[in-house]
Amino acid sequence: MTDCIFYGGKGGVGKTTCAAATGLSLAAAGRETLVVSTDPAHSLADSFETDLGPDPTELEPPHPLESDSDADRPGGLWAVEIDPETRKERYEKLARALAKDLRGAGISLSDDEIERFFAGGVPAGSDEIAALDLLVEYVDSGEWETIVFDTAPTGHTLRLFDMPEVMGLALETAQSLRGQVRRIGSAARTAFLGPISVMTGDRDEADDLAAFQARLERARDLLVDPERTEFRVVLIPESMAIAETERLVERLREADVPVERLVVNRVLEGPHEGCPRCRSRKQRHEERLAEIRTTFPNLDVVTVPDLEGEAQGREPLAVIADRLPN
Repeated sequence: MTDCIFYGGKGGVGKTTCAAATGLSLAAAGRETLVVSTDPAHSLADSFETDLGPDPTELEPPHPLESDSDADRPGGLWAVEIDPETRKERYEKLARALAKDLRGAGISLSDDEIERFFAGGVPAGSDEIAALDLLVEYVDSGEWETIVFDTAPTGHTLRLFDMPEVMGLALETAQSLRGQVRRIGSAARTAFLGPISVMTGDRDEADDLAAFQARLERARDLLVDPERTEFRVVLIPESMAIAETERLVERLREADVPVERLVVNRVLEGPHEGCPRCRSRKQRHEERLAEIRTTFPNLDVVTVPDLEGEAQGREPLAVIADRLPN
């Protein structure tokens, strides 16, 4: 079965770097690994110093880890950046199919109105829906042993984990209306699902809704399965980041998402000689680390050193990978 590792946290703390480093480490240990970025502000391609698109791209495999005698060869390494804009055509096509159904039910919705509906981009929530859809797709493909997710900043992440429950209730409500008159049911479906109603294309409505709901339920099952999923929260040794992390960990636990580890990034470990500011910063980081361990007594705390620059390319990622568990 495919394992999933999620990296989450507030923006700018280094989730992408940690995800990329973990992907390299897993592949070097002999595992077929896919690294997925669901953050709209992608930087995964920069971390790997290569071009990435909306489909998984195979990267040059890393060298096997010297410490792993069982890895006779490196595993494969793939990466992908999910871009909701690339799925716009799909949503527009389905919206036109929905408009056709609405016209058949006596509800007018012109092509111009559809164009205006999509003028501001992909409907709200589509990035989270795409992430959940692809989560199930990638896991069920059986191509990878481990999938590492570089998730969006905290607000997006919370919406992603809320989506299965929220959409499940909406879909159940829509399905309960199937026994009513078709045109009433169609209007209610649109009212309840909003932009998500475009997910229903030309197939039989009941079957399509049931399949969509099943995918969301499966995604939810994966997200809360401690045997297959781990959510690692990334933060930096600063008070605001600690407070943000506390809220995120509490929310994830409420959602039954398994959180066992914190990754404290950009910790200053070896200040330059003769640099009072560096020594002061190192002391402040040590104090924040002590606060983190006190605030989260039941979580494993992993520290990642400050590399004093952008962690791009395999060499700096390898330094970080040495600190992160597989």
